[in-house]
Amino acid sequence: MENFTGWLSYASFFLVFASAYAIITLGLNLQWGFTGLFNVGVAGFVAIGAYTSALVTTPAAADRMAGFGWPVAVGMVCAMLATGLVGLVVGALALRLRHDYLAITTFGIAVTIQVIANNATPLTGGPFGVQFIPKPMQAWLGTGLGWTMAYLALCLTLLALVYWALQSLAHSPWGRVLRAIREDEDAAASLGKRAFVFRLQSFVIGSMLMGLGGALYAHFVGFIAPEDFLPILTFQLWAMLIVGGSGNNRGAILGAFVVWFFWTTAGSVMRELIPQAHQARAAALQVVLIGALIALMLVLRPRGILGEKLAVSR
Repeated sequence: MENFTGWLSYASFFLVFASAYAIITLGLNLQWGFTGLFNVGVAGFVAIGAYTSALVTTPAAADRMAGFGWPVAVGMVCAMLATGLVGLVVGALALRLRHDYLAITTFGIAVTIQVIANNATPLTGGPFGVQFIPKPMQAWLGTGLGWTMAYLALCLTLLALVYWALQSLAHSPWGRVLRAIREDEDAAASLGKRAFVFRLQSFVIGSMLMGLGGALYAHFVGFIAPEDFLPILTFQLWAMLIVGGSGNNRGAILGAFVVWFFWTTAGSVMRELIPQAHQARAAALQVVLIGALIALMLVLRPRGILGEKLAVSR
């Protein structure tokens, strides 16, 4: 019985993280898979969502600003609004640039956000981060397996809602315009479509989903610090989208679960096989293994496991 409980606890932890990453990957898929926007600053938007929700829901503290003690649901909404606002500002300034310049701009934004999180100690706690982030339903369920399962149900429900909403958008005229802009922006513009406006809308919505994923992460672990949002997080999320298949929402979700399983399994195996003195190298080896997985996927299935299925009008 204890073994079953342990496996159930591990599985629920795994699925909570995978669900949060799947929501973030869906946001990235909207930006890149459907619109062709090369965002390499994903970790920065996730950090904004995590910190925003954490700061507005934690109780007031003498050594830190914010701490409004608002409900977790309000915090998650604030996280989406904050990342959406940042996405709006960044998009308004950068989306007229070429893809390579957009990538440089978003990466610079992510680095700037991490520097702010590290140094704005009165607001973010600096390198020590934000602690005692409230967990929803904890007053009723405690902190055991029951709460973890309830939080997993919340994450899966939000993931299902996000998937349904994005599927509806993808099959709407709005989604078809996004794909037209991705394939040939000049042709779409010749038909009277304002490409910049549609790209900006896609970028903002995708950013909001990244913020939601960050908030789900923060309220699950109960503690966040700048080191949680290093560029390696962006690498992981891009790996999830590439492996799963861009341009396909089901592929984005599948990729999140597959890559996270591969990442956690590789970490567990290396912790068992590699001596403690070389654990830092083991962490770097995880990145190498994910890179090898991406390379293998690009050779065997260039579109990913569930790549976009092209439809031909007749």
